[in-house]
Amino acid sequence: MVKMASKLTFGIGNADWQERINVDRLREERTERARQVMRRHSIPVILATDNSNLRYLTGLRMPPGMSITSYVIFFVERDPIVFAFAGYRPQMPQLAPWIKHWRVARSWLWGIGGPEVTREETRLFAREIHAELHQQGLAGEKIAVVGFDDLAKEALRGEGLTLVEGWPLMQEMRTIKTANEIICFKLIASICGVGYQEIRQALRPGITDIDVNRIAINALYEAGAEFASVATRSGPLAAERGVDFTGRRLEYGDLVHVRLCGCQYLGYNACLYRTFIVGRKPTAKEKGWHDQVRERLDAIIDSIRPGATTADAAKYFPSANTQGYRDEVELLTVEIGHGIGLHHLYDPPVINRQWSFQHPQAFEPGMVIGVESLEGEHGVGGVRLENMLVVTEQGAEVIDHFPGDEILVVGT
Repeated sequence: MVKMASKLTFGIGNADWQERINVDRLREERTERARQVMRRHSIPVILATDNSNLRYLTGLRMPPGMSITSYVIFFVERDPIVFAFAGYRPQMPQLAPWIKHWRVARSWLWGIGGPEVTREETRLFAREIHAELHQQGLAGEKIAVVGFDDLAKEALRGEGLTLVEGWPLMQEMRTIKTANEIICFKLIASICGVGYQEIRQALRPGITDIDVNRIAINALYEAGAEFASVATRSGPLAAERGVDFTGRRLEYGDLVHVRLCGCQYLGYNACLYRTFIVGRKPTAKEKGWHDQVRERLDAIIDSIRPGATTADAAKYFPSANTQGYRDEVELLTVEIGHGIGLHHLYDPPVINRQWSFQHPQAFEPGMVIGVESLEGEHGVGGVRLENMLVVTEQGAEVIDHFPGDEILVVGT
């Protein structure tokens, strides 16, 4: 029996009369978890870029799409040094006073200045990093590097630094969520419920998928989303999953599934699907599709508990050959469970028939996971459903409360 998580007793606003999200504690607990992982692997320092890594390690949100223009030296035993994007640097000490050490970041902007500029800038970048590490007595230690291109790594090695891959460490840090992180996931799931209600009211024959997306995006931002992402697929584009933002007009009788994956609150992602039908009740065949999806997701959710593994859950997904495919690779991201994280839609663990039986991962309390599945007929229509859940000591609890037990009839 699938268990629902407790609902929140507050919204997105702050209050002095109720314990809500404590953002200082949110940052501090992430920092401490990062340092625990680094100590476990005897790594004294991480050099990281990419917005998701920067936010996890420092709490900073840098310009989207400009990840290589900001970076951090994150220490186990010292305060981090943040190299900030030149346009942001003057304001940042006032806006983020918890960061004590600021520098201006160097960037070669993906090499657009040409090879000579790139060589010069990467050399200066590496020289500055070496100088900071030397000052801290760490230039001879292993440096975990994550998010940088090969040009940066080559320049760092040219300064005599010993590099190790940092991404496995970041994945390990992000796998288990703190209590405040779990509240963030509950909040974005609640915000997405507002989006789905607006979608439910807007869907009707004649409206386009772009209009549905726009209406939902506006509702999500008004409800408090930091970032809103919506994709509506209807009719023949609903099975398997066709392109979105097509301008296609919904027609009477269409099955429609709407994805709110990538909507964020404080950077933490939702990963949700719901299915609707326009202007009529579903047929017995369509109900059967949705029942199959609901039953397999419920079985997967029930199987997720500490002591179990992804192999225990993956057996409830349909095999590729039963759905007309030759290889499980054809169902990657279609029939899947996956961790959800800060800025990332895919964190460990992963549940699928492609990998989980040969390479199972253990479920642990504090994991937040999305589980999704699809049924339908190619080029005709399909149903899709996804739930978000948190792993507790007693098992998995679903944290999204918008109805998903049946196809929702709209536009009648």
